[in-house]
Amino acid sequence: MDSKLAPLFTPWNIGSCEIKNRIVLTSMGGTDLFGWMEKNHFDEVGARFILEVAKNNVGLVLPGCQPVYNPMFGQWLYKNEKMYDDLAAWMPKLHATGAKLFVQLTAGFGRSFTISKLMETLYTNKLLRVVSKPFMDLDKITATASPSPNRWSDKVPSRAMTKDEIREMVDAFVKTAKLLQKAGVDGVEIHAVHEGYLLDQFTLKYVNHRDDEYGGSFENRYRFAVEIVQGIKQACGKDFPVSLRYSVVSKTKGFREGALPGEEFTEVGRDREESQRAAKYLQDAGYDMLNCDNGTYDAWYWAHPPIYMPENCNLEDVKYIKQFVDIPVVCAGRLDPYVAAAEIEQGKLDGAGFARQFLADQAWVTKLIEERPEDIRPCILCHNGCFNMCHYKGVPNDQSLHDSLNLSRCAVNAETMQWDKHHIQKTDSPKTVHIIGGGIGGMEAARVLSLRGHHPVIHEKSAQLGGTFIPASAESYKGKLRDLLAWYRRQMDVLGIEVHLEDEVSSMIEFGSAQVIVATGAKPVIPTSIPRYERMIEACDYLNGAEVGSTVAVIGGGLTGCEIAYELALQGKQPCIVEMKDDLIAQTGVCLANSSYLREWFAFHKVPVYLESTLAEVREGEISITQKDGTTKVIPCDSVIASIGYTPDPLVQKSSKVYLVGDCEKVGNLRSVIWGAYETAMKI
Repeated sequence: MDSKLAPLFTPWNIGSCEIKNRIVLTSMGGTDLFGWMEKNHFDEVGARFILEVAKNNVGLVLPGCQPVYNPMFGQWLYKNEKMYDDLAAWMPKLHATGAKLFVQLTAGFGRSFTISKLMETLYTNKLLRVVSKPFMDLDKITATASPSPNRWSDKVPSRAMTKDEIREMVDAFVKTAKLLQKAGVDGVEIHAVHEGYLLDQFTLKYVNHRDDEYGGSFENRYRFAVEIVQGIKQACGKDFPVSLRYSVVSKTKGFREGALPGEEFTEVGRDREESQRAAKYLQDAGYDMLNCDNGTYDAWYWAHPPIYMPENCNLEDVKYIKQFVDIPVVCAGRLDPYVAAAEIEQGKLDGAGFARQFLADQAWVTKLIEERPEDIRPCILCHNGCFNMCHYKGVPNDQSLHDSLNLSRCAVNAETMQWDKHHIQKTDSPKTVHIIGGGIGGMEAARVLSLRGHHPVIHEKSAQLGGTFIPASAESYKGKLRDLLAWYRRQMDVLGIEVHLEDEVSSMIEFGSAQVIVATGAKPVIPTSIPRYERMIEACDYLNGAEVGSTVAVIGGGLTGCEIAYELALQGKQPCIVEMKDDLIAQTGVCLANSSYLREWFAFHKVPVYLESTLAEVREGEISITQKDGTTKVIPCDSVIASIGYTPDPLVQKSSKVYLVGDCEKVGNLRSVIWGAYETAMKI
C-alpha cells in the first residue's frame, strides 16, 4: 500500500465503538437493509451490496437512509419485528468482515419529497387523492416545519406538521433504534440536520416559521433533532453510538436557489457562524459523531456533487467545524482519498466518507491497498444510474417508476444492485463473436463475452479504441470520464481481447455465419435547411480539436450543448446558447444535481441564453435567430457549434445473427449503452 494512504487505515472510536479504519461508506438511498418505497422487509439486494463492501476493507458501513415512516402504505418501521429478526441473523456475516454497521434513520423528505407527474395527478384530483391515501398520503409525506413550496412541484405544497405528529415521529425513532440495537447493530445515524430533509427543514430559518416550541429561537429549531437523540440514549443507553448526518453550511440563497462555489451570497439557511454553535449544541445533546457535507435540496450539487463541482468541495467547511467539537468528524463529497489521508494525519479530520464510488466498484478500497489503482472502475459523477431524479421547467421529477423503486444502481457497472438480472454466466458453447465498433458499447460487450468464455473480436475503423467517448470525455473537467476510458482499454489488454484497429468493416459477408454485434454509434443531425449551415462546427468536431474564435454561439441547449458552453467559458471564450425549448437541459435522465448546477452557473456568469428560439441563418461573423414572439435577433459570433442531436447509424439492421448495441440502435446515454451491451453479451 502507498504509505501516503496509511492514515486511512488506522483505528478510531465513535463513543465506545472501535472502527478498524477511517473509510466510511456513507448512506445512499436504495442501499437499504429494509424495503425502500415498498412493503417493509429485510432487503436481500441491499444486504448483498453492504456485505460486498464490508468484505473489501471498509471500516464503517452505513446502509441507505431508512425512513422511520415508510411513505408507501403508511408503514412505521418499528412495527414489523420480523425484519429485525432477519437482520439479527445476518449481522454475524457482517461482523465477520471486521466492519461495523450503523443504520441511518430519517424522518423523511418533507418539502423535498420528489414529486412525480403521477403524484401530482393523485394530489390534485380530489377523488384520486382520497382513493390513494392508504398507500400514498402525500399530505402526510410532504408535511414540514411550516407551509412551504415543494422542491419539485408547485402543485403539491407542504403543510406544517402538528406537534402530535412530531412526537409520534420522535417515538418512532426511539422504538426503531431499540429494535436495531437488539438485532446487533453497532449504532444508528440520524439523518437529521442534513441536505434540507425534513429534520433539517425544522432547523432552517427560511423554511421554519413556527411560533411554538419547534420554531423561532435557535434552541427551538434544533429541538426535533435533540429530542430524537435524547430519546434514543434514554432507551438504548449512553454507550450505544448515535451519529448525526450533518450539513455544515446550507449554501442556499432561497427556495430552489443554491449558491455556487466562490459565489458571494446571503445565506438563508445555516451559515458557518450558526453551524459552529449547532455542532457543539448537538454534541452536548448526545450525538457521538458528525458525518458532514454541505447543501440542501435547493443547493443539491453540494450534497451530490456533479463532475462540474471541484474535488473536496466540502472539506474546508468540515475542517472548520471540527474545531468546535470533541466528537469525531467525517467528511464526504468528491473526497480524494490521498487528500483525506493527509488531513486525518494532521488531526483535521477523523474519517473519510465515500459513496458513489462503491457503486461503480465495490472493491476499490482493496485495489488501493493492493496498489492497483488502474483496476478501479471509476464513478463518473453522472447520477444517471444511482439517482436519475430529473427536473426542468414545468416538469416535476421526470423519473420512471422503475427507477424510483430501484435507486443506487450504476451507469458504469451494470451488475450493481441488479444481480438478479446482471451477473456473469459461463457459456456452454464458446463462440467467436465479431464486434464492429470499439467504443464503450463495443468494449463492454467484448468484456462480458470474454468473461463468459466467448472469443470476441473488435473491429475498429480508427487508430484507437473509444469511439465517440473520446470527444465526450475531452472537456477539461472530465478527468473521471477519461479514467473510465482508460479502464476499458486496460480491460481489453487484461482479458487478451483480439482488437483490429484501422479496420473498417463494410460488409457482413467476411464473418460468414458467425454472430456479430454492431456498435457503430450515431451520426449528428445536420440542419441542412438552415442557410449556410456548412459554416457550423459539429459538436464532436469541436471536442476533437477544431478551432473556434473568442465568441461562440452554441446551437442546442441539451446536456452536450451546455457542457460545451461551460467548457468554452472555462477556457476564457464568450459563449451563448440558443435552445428551442423553454429550459436548458429539458431532457430525461439528467439528474437535477447536475442540471441545476449548469443552469445556475450560466445565470451567475451571465452567459447569454436564448430559450424558445431557433436558428434562422448562419452568416459571416453572426447568426440570426427567430424568437418566441416571431422577432428576429442578430447575434455576433466568430464561430457556431451545432449540438442539436444525433440519429442511429447502424451498419446493418439487426437479425438472428446480428445484434445492435448502444446509439446505433437507439440514441441514449452512457447508462443505456453499457447496460444494453451487457445484456446483449449475455444473450449469446
